[in-house]
Amino acid sequence: MLEIHEWSGEGFEPLVFAEGWQAALLNWEPLFDRRNLDEIERHNHSDEVFVLLRGRAVLFTRPDGGALAAVEMGAGLIYNVPAGVWHNIVATRDVSFLIVENRDTHLHDTEIRPIADDELSQLDRQLPAWAQA
Repeated sequence: MLEIHEWSGEGFEPLVFAEGWQAALLNWEPLFDRRNLDEIERHNHSDEVFVLLRGRAVLFTRPDGGALAAVEMGAGLIYNVPAGVWHNIVATRDVSFLIVENRDTHLHDTEIRPIADDELSQLDRQLPAWAQA
C-alpha cells in the first residue's frame, strides 16, 4: 500500500500521522512576509524539521538568552530546530516546506509570543535583500 498526499492551500497542513510523529506541508502564508511578521514560536517537547521544497526562505532562531540568528535556506537541506528554541520564517510567496515533528505539536505544544522590536532589528540586519520589508 502507498499513500500519496499533497497540499496546495495556504499555511500548515499535517498529512501523515504515525506513532509519535507527523509530516506536514507548510506553504506561504501572510505571516511569512517581513512586513507582516509579528510573532515567534517554539515547541517545548519536539524538535521541528524543515525541508525547503521550493521558493526562497530565511529561517531564524533565538534560543532563550541567546542571540537571534538567521540563515537563508537551501532547497533539499534538512534544518532541525531543537525543542525550546524560538523560531519563525520569512519567505517568498511560492514557498513550500516539508515539516516533520512530534505528532499533534501544532495542537498541544506550540507557544507563540509577539516578536520584540530588538529581535526585528537583529533580523533585519541579517536578511538578504529579497526578504527586506
